[in-house]
Amino acid sequence: MTHGMRTDTHTSRFDDGGGWRDTATRYALLPLRIFLGVTFIYAGLDKLTDSAFMKDAGPGSIGDMMSAVRDSSAIPALVDLSLKSPAGFGYAIAFGELAVGIGTLLGLLARLAALGGALISLSLWLTVSWASDPYYYGNDLAYLMAWIPLILAGAPLLSLDAALRSRRRQRSGGYR
Repeated sequence: MTHGMRTDTHTSRFDDGGGWRDTATRYALLPLRIFLGVTFIYAGLDKLTDSAFMKDAGPGSIGDMMSAVRDSSAIPALVDLSLKSPAGFGYAIAFGELAVGIGTLLGLLARLAALGGALISLSLWLTVSWASDPYYYGNDLAYLMAWIPLILAGAPLLSLDAALRSRRRQRSGGYR
């Protein structure tokens, strides 16, 4: 006999038996994902809608900014590459930020989106914010570090990746 023993195994969606700490642990990366996704979408849209930014030269242009940081960057050759077509580089960065932000926010190809975000942040750190003194004044290094947990973990909850994974599991009989 099993008096006083629960035999049901049903748990609620937000509590798999571990309590609030386990729930908080499972959702710990969600605020970071939302912040980085929204920030990168905003950054991409801000660049695309700024008429001065997407010019080869002039006040506030990508060309002038890259020319200004060329001698103080860690990799001047990367800046030289961008200066061959500043507007093209600006569009590449802006559309890259949009793709990364949307992928991160929706959790679609989340690890790939996070890797893209890390590469954008790395390239901006090595070029635009490299000369920040002290180094922690340049935000690109902090963004680079923020992408690493999302590269490692992906978007296991509240994401299109999780929904697609669940759908594949259901089609294969639940053994994935």
